[in-house]
Amino acid sequence: MGGTVTQPRVQYTVMSDWIGDRFTSDVGWTHLEQLVDLENRMAGSDGEREAAELTRDALAEVGAREARLEPFSIQGWTRGESSIHVGGTEQSCIALPRSPADVGSGPLVDLGYGLPSDFEAHDVAGAVVMVRSDIPSYYDRYIHRREKYYHAVENGAAGFIYRNHVEGCLPPTGSVGTADDPIGQVPAVGVSSEVGARLARRFDGEEVEVRVDADVHQAESQNVHAELGPDTDERVLVTSHVDAHDIAEGALDNGAGTAMVVELAAALANREDDLETRVEFVAYGAEEVGLVGSAHHAETTDHDSIKAIVNNDGVVRGRTLECYTHGFPELEAAAEDVADRFGHPIETIPRLGPHSDHWPFVQWGVPGYHVMSRTGNVGRGWGHTFADTLEKLEKRDLREQAILLTDLVVDLASDDLPIEHRSPEAIAADLEAQNLAEGMQITGDWPYDE
Repeated sequence: MGGTVTQPRVQYTVMSDWIGDRFTSDVGWTHLEQLVDLENRMAGSDGEREAAELTRDALAEVGAREARLEPFSIQGWTRGESSIHVGGTEQSCIALPRSPADVGSGPLVDLGYGLPSDFEAHDVAGAVVMVRSDIPSYYDRYIHRREKYYHAVENGAAGFIYRNHVEGCLPPTGSVGTADDPIGQVPAVGVSSEVGARLARRFDGEEVEVRVDADVHQAESQNVHAELGPDTDERVLVTSHVDAHDIAEGALDNGAGTAMVVELAAALANREDDLETRVEFVAYGAEEVGLVGSAHHAETTDHDSIKAIVNNDGVVRGRTLECYTHGFPELEAAAEDVADRFGHPIETIPRLGPHSDHWPFVQWGVPGYHVMSRTGNVGRGWGHTFADTLEKLEKRDLREQAILLTDLVVDLASDDLPIEHRSPEAIAADLEAQNLAEGMQITGDWPYDE
């Protein structure tokens, strides 16, 4: 009888040692603190490069091999002063990255949520358009900032004002521009919810001037790469982005994701014998200005060699993981298996999400997750504002989510879990069916031949 009791206890202890290590680990959190303490991680900046070097060194220190930087050229942009002048007043704002250095003026037209139907119903030619950063509860999909901007451009607007829906005097940032034309066509600024309300109340229809000063130049960014596991041709990518907007610490977006990559590397280094497929860790540069780093990687690597992608962008903001699975049933089942194994919820969303570093691969049918966390809020919350700071996050959530994601990556790397790629045609059909195609077409992000 004693043997039957002792043996399960020994097995449980061995199995759970790595879990205990994660619950006491400070590796990821320490890296997060290092990232947020950098003054500026804007794409192409010295701070972004320093963040990439810190991430490379952290991956090497936890045992990943071939930790390195891979540079690439980008369109650089550095903000100057911006302003809104209307009715003899100057209203506070910040430029949207990759706005042209220019002045736009015309009557202020408040389009509320800035839905496609709002642009159809109003003449905005020669106007300065203001739209909110959220969508109404009845609408069937999220409308990205860039889609609203290019609806304004296509309809002849002279300027663009992006109004935050989150209260607290927090003007939002976020880039404009396309891959083919990285600097936008008309000046664009972000204003707080409160300034937006004041503009709508006092000045709707009045002449307004939007002025943006910025330095446009050539620059260099870099991706961070490192590896663990056997030297197989096939690999699982574990990714994040290391850059952040220049107005805040970038803790939520996306210091936490890069901290998670380092934490997962530490965990998997101790479980390397469990890996049956190579795991490649990639912290991308220049995500915030159009997914430039991941697009560069996707253009220079063999898609057939990628078994799956686990892209961490939005983790730790809430306690429960939320995974977009992009129509790959094997990914949905794998996440649900891990949730069942640990008795810990993971929300899976089978829809497509074309707005982070998995997308340059997933759009061609490569299996990929966008791993976030459930907050119950529309949009980024504190993200892309001055309030994106470290104290919004909890170390507990990083540790718990690292346990779940470690086991998920081990499962994905198993020879017993085949994952079928999808065809680009199937992805394009899903984008059409989910009403995402129109937005991608107007922003220049539609990659498929008609």
